[in-house]
Amino acid sequence: MPDDLADELQSISFGSSERSGSSTISTASGSCSSSSGPLSKPHSYTVDPLLATIRRLRSESSANSLSISDLRFIQRLGSGDIGSVYLAELKCSGKEAGVMAAKIMDKKELEGRNKEGRARTEREILEMIDHPFLPRLYGVAESDRWFCLLTEFCPGGDLHVLRQRQPCRRFTEPAVRFYAAEVVVALEYIHMMGIVYRDLKPENVLVRSDGHIMLTDFDLSLKCDPTAPTPAHVISDASSLPLTSTDFSGSSSCILPSCIVPKVSCFQYPKLKRKKRHFSIRRGGGSGNAGPSLDLEVVAEPVDLRSMSFVGTHEYLAPEIVSGEGHGSAVDWWTLGIFIFELLYGVTPFKGNDNEMTLANIVARALEFPKEPVVSASVKDLITGLLVKDPTRRLGSTVGATAVKRHPFFSGINWALLRCEKPPYVPPRFPVSASSSKREAEDVSDDSCPGTPVEYY
Repeated sequence: MPDDLADELQSISFGSSERSGSSTISTASGSCSSSSGPLSKPHSYTVDPLLATIRRLRSESSANSLSISDLRFIQRLGSGDIGSVYLAELKCSGKEAGVMAAKIMDKKELEGRNKEGRARTEREILEMIDHPFLPRLYGVAESDRWFCLLTEFCPGGDLHVLRQRQPCRRFTEPAVRFYAAEVVVALEYIHMMGIVYRDLKPENVLVRSDGHIMLTDFDLSLKCDPTAPTPAHVISDASSLPLTSTDFSGSSSCILPSCIVPKVSCFQYPKLKRKKRHFSIRRGGGSGNAGPSLDLEVVAEPVDLRSMSFVGTHEYLAPEIVSGEGHGSAVDWWTLGIFIFELLYGVTPFKGNDNEMTLANIVARALEFPKEPVVSASVKDLITGLLVKDPTRRLGSTVGATAVKRHPFFSGINWALLRCEKPPYVPPRFPVSASSSKREAEDVSDDSCPGTPVEYY
């Protein structure tokens, strides 16, 4: 590590968010095409002085890019599978422009672990997306050794840490409804962009300063070929959507040909009857043309996007990933079910004594709900529909977020005005203490990598 960088990288960490007995795993080598630069984002929702300053610095640079030397690192926020995250600011403007999260990765380590493609893919994804519940990419800073992604900073921390601070270490049902609704909207958007997230968990859902969420950490995401458009179709009414788990019936045969415990039966669900509908849109209308109204919605899911990679966090892995049968966007709806379950009960439903037992439980064990706390039948029904082991019968697998949003658990949610909902928790102002960080500077060396769990991204 260069001397000037070593002087500025600090090693203050706080609020452990380590998940006991679980880890993020990947056996896939990422690959992607080179990117020529950030895409145009006409729908940016705020004017950001930090982004404006970074653009000015880039325009003044001969290489049209930021350097690591342009940044001042204030505090270390945590570390993850392929990098460490720091609170940083621009040297030229300091806190007047604002602070940001800097995810810094060693290029040599990335190459050695064959994960450079994942870092580049994450950058490409962040350049594509522009949504209130997803991170804003400020830019990329590089040196000969270091690669750094600069994104917005969330002072509220992650939902895993926040859950541990709740009474009995679990959220109330209204709070779960709020956070789950915003995650659904974020997943809906990235699916329409042709991206499968694959790593939803409370650690990757951050709380912004206004209390709303931000879905983060896209280094395990799967991005489709940009030349292959996401198929879209139109649905007319709720009658064609499976809303509850009572729409399914179970049988005792195993659905996974490569099941690791084939002698233990799991659930299979019959095919849903689907009707193809064709619509013509006519101009004009009025009281004279009054007739039955149709609630039309255009749905786009990356249904043809498939991967054989073994990626994710053990307790959140979908059965089709464990079995190695290949997976698509339906894995995100499985992880949503695990996510809601953990926020409600403080535990995940299939956790075993070790990772191998956890994977066996995911494939073979039936879903069971704890007796405490007492929750509504609608949220149990939603979780049951999301945690269907057959991905083709899973709630959300065919029409995506539309089916999930219409579930009775979310009744009363105004999806168009979700950003106007009052959050269950608004974080206090985040204290930035550069002086205390300097006292810890000697703990960071050129060859060391922070080993604390990820708390913020």
